[in-house]
Amino acid sequence: MSGFRLHRPEDPRGVRFARVVFLAAGIWGVLLFVPMYFTELLVPGAESPAQFHPENFYGFVGVGLAWQVAFLIVSRDPQRFRPLIPAALIEKFAFGLAALILGAYGRVPASLVGFGLIDLLLGVLFAISYQML
Repeated sequence: MSGFRLHRPEDPRGVRFARVVFLAAGIWGVLLFVPMYFTELLVPGAESPAQFHPENFYGFVGVGLAWQVAFLIVSRDPQRFRPLIPAALIEKFAFGLAALILGAYGRVPASLVGFGLIDLLLGVLFAISYQML
């Protein structure tokens, strides 16, 4: 097994692009999700007790972290894991669009809308990667 390199001479341009995009998305996501395990008590559950349950919080964080690991796996060999990219697109667009719509109705803070925009950007980059492979 060879070590991980962003640029392998034998990789076509589309593969290099996908490697960088998925690696960056995975690292970004891990840096966001791991600290969330320690922030449950900071979430204002008293504002919406019917919607906030610890199992939903930790379930969301766990599923989100699992997807970041999937992005890191795709970055290792994008051509091999190309069939996983449509699911990654759903993950990115589902959150990004929801954050934008909820933000437009004033139901989430602006900071969450910002993270939604980042997810939409990553979703577009994932789609470009998919097309280039």
